[in-house]
Amino acid sequence: MSPILPAKTMNTTHSRWFSLWLLALVNLPGSLAHSSEGPVILILGDSLSAAYGIPVEQGWVSLLQRRLAERGFPHRVVNASISGDTTSGGLSRLPAALQAHHPALVLLELGANDGLRGQSLSLMADNLGRLIELSRQAGARVLLAEMRIPPNYGPLYTQKFQATFASVAEHYDVPLLPFLLDGVAGNPALIQDDGLHPHAGAQPRILDNVWRVLEPLLRPATDAAAPAADATRSAVPAPG
Repeated sequence: MSPILPAKTMNTTHSRWFSLWLLALVNLPGSLAHSSEGPVILILGDSLSAAYGIPVEQGWVSLLQRRLAERGFPHRVVNASISGDTTSGGLSRLPAALQAHHPALVLLELGANDGLRGQSLSLMADNLGRLIELSRQAGARVLLAEMRIPPNYGPLYTQKFQATFASVAEHYDVPLLPFLLDGVAGNPALIQDDGLHPHAGAQPRILDNVWRVLEPLLRPATDAAAPAADATRSAVPAPG
């Protein structure tokens, strides 16, 4: 098992600017969100996907767009990630992103800040479930990324935190991306001076972690929308 994130809360950003940012992003020339046709992959995440502390073009999300093009996939990537975001913040932002971009697939990379702030795991599970439901109702497939927190939060909370992602993925029958920072977290050579965020040299490894699970989802069944009837299920109990 790879080392886990150090005990330090990710830097926060005022999400109230998100709507303006989202509109501007659509019109940025050469950005990850552009007007050309092609299935959209929407990344809803926090600083780990927002290229915190490094040039945006060196982040794993930008590298994903390049790999898609190099390997002949028509998809375009929209990065709706904001540093410091939580599952609650993502839940407030997702409807606008779905309406603006009509994604074929949503990659959910949220929850680390919920855990680092010691927030309710039941609430986190409910939020993740609602994010999945909203994405499916919009016709998108969903990939859920697992996160981990440091052991100094106590073994019970730490273990339940990690187990929540698998529990939600199983309950909603969505693929689970194992720990996003596998092979990166805990390696000082791959972490910025803040001791938390991966630097540019770690981004290809993060992309490889994502690609192993994402790439099969982009194959022929890409444009098969998730049935709306499967979108809504009962609340997920926090792992006991």
